[in-house]
Amino acid sequence: MTRFTPIFFGLFALTIVVPGVSPRARAELGGVPVATFATPFTRDDLLAQLGQKITTHFNLEGELQLELIRAWVPPARVAESWEVAVLEFPTLVSASMLLRCRVLADAVPVAETTFVVRAQLWRDAWAARQPLAVGTTFDPSVLEVRRVDLLRERDVLPAAVGDRSHIFARTLPPGRLLTWRDITRRPLVRKGDLVEVIAIDGSLAVTMKAMAMENGAQGDTVTVRNPESRRDFAALVVEENRVQVRF
Repeated sequence: MTRFTPIFFGLFALTIVVPGVSPRARAELGGVPVATFATPFTRDDLLAQLGQKITTHFNLEGELQLELIRAWVPPARVAESWEVAVLEFPTLVSASMLLRCRVLADAVPVAETTFVVRAQLWRDAWAARQPLAVGTTFDPSVLEVRRVDLLRERDVLPAAVGDRSHIFARTLPPGRLLTWRDITRRPLVRKGDLVEVIAIDGSLAVTMKAMAMENGAQGDTVTVRNPESRRDFAALVVEENRVQVRF
């Protein structure tokens, strides 16, 4: 249907012909109606919406790529707006997923089906550039970044993780992808060392010496022992060889 839209300039009116535009599809832009047009719903449209919804639902980081495993026939119609509503997600994101969905055209349901998708989640991850010794401080200069699919290499360490508060937990050969088990936080308190204990009670603070009974990184709670009373108690690691107790 053709619509005639008058635009007024002083005492004169200029008529613009806008073919095939519904009232709901018009948006005001500087007082001039702007048309939106009906389009088919393509396979790319479907995968783009599924990717966005999966990323949001599982709070994913990285580049999610999807591929339909089963054949799918797009709706045999056009619409000004298409939406895929995911009615049921899988419990966990994985390389192969089933999603029960409803397809809506201009907010009207036109299909309800289950899509089977193959997924890849690409993200930068760390790999050893040279041999790494256990206990060495984490240093990005001895590492390199590789693009990996985290849905296949689930244990690899993302390149956004790791700083000088970590150390390598085991010896690694060059070329090896790092995993979460390959690093640990650098201990500020070590088993068998004497540490300073700050005991805080309101505005009162008392310091004493105690022996650490286990290793601990910043923020860890460790067991320490009073060398005089031989009494063990828990303390929070706050700095190098320093722990804190609150009463």
